[in-house]
Formats: sequence, structure tokens, C-alpha cells
Amino acid sequence: MMVNWVLRGAVLLWALFFFMIGARGLLDPASYSETFGFTISGVAINTLRADLSSFFLVSAGAAALGALVPAWVRALLVPAALFGTALTGRLIGVAMGDPTNFGIVQGMIVEALSVLLLVGSWWVLSRPAAFAAPGEPG
Repeated sequence: MMVNWVLRGAVLLWALFFFMIGARGLLDPASYSETFGFTISGVAINTLRADLSSFFLVSAGAAALGALVPAWVRALLVPAALFGTALTGRLIGVAMGDPTNFGIVQGMIVEALSVLLLVGSWWVLSRPAAFAAPGEPG
């Protein structure tokens, strides 16, 4: 079905974007300071390099795997869970009075849209193609 190809393409673009963020942060963790608006110094830079990069790289890899290998479509739930957990943490922070700005709101929107894309893609791509048009691959 054409919808499946569109979803796979959208997920692959999503994965490419977050792979680039993860790879950039792995090579230059200070770039996270610019991208996400926080400062870090000393040995904490190593933690930033390792933890935040792994979040994005694992998310991108699992999303690409789920989009490219039909038997592994459940892999889309890995980045959905990671981004959903991040969104939940932000919501808890807002509820507890953490300072917020446009960047925080923007991050929450990206996380929510990511969860919708990934869970929605998993849902559609994991269903059998019962109504495929004749001659059209499922």
C-alpha cells in the first residue's frame, strides 16, 4: 500500500534527522549546549556525550530498523518509548514548577509528534494488507 511507503519514508527521514543530532553530539558534545540551550563543564561533558548521544543514536537506529525491515516493525516502539518518557519527564517538570521557555515547549511538541509518528507507523505497518489493490504490494 502507498500509505506504508509514505510512513516508512517519514520514519526514515525522522531517523536521519535524529541520527545527525546524535552523531554531531557524539563528536562535539558542546553542540548540545547550542541546540538545547544549556551549559555544561568539566567531566560532565563526557556524560553528555555518552548519554544524550546514545538517546538519539539508539532512537534513530531502532526507527530505521523498524522502517526498513518489515519483520522488525516493533522496533519503532523503542524510540516511541524513549521520546514518550522524555515527554513525560518534561510534563512532570512543568507540573512541579520547573522553568520553561519556548525551547522547552518546542521540545515537548517534537517529542509528542515523534511518539505519534512512531506509534502510528507501528500500528499501520504491523497490520496485514487485507485490502491491497490487485498487483499492488502489501
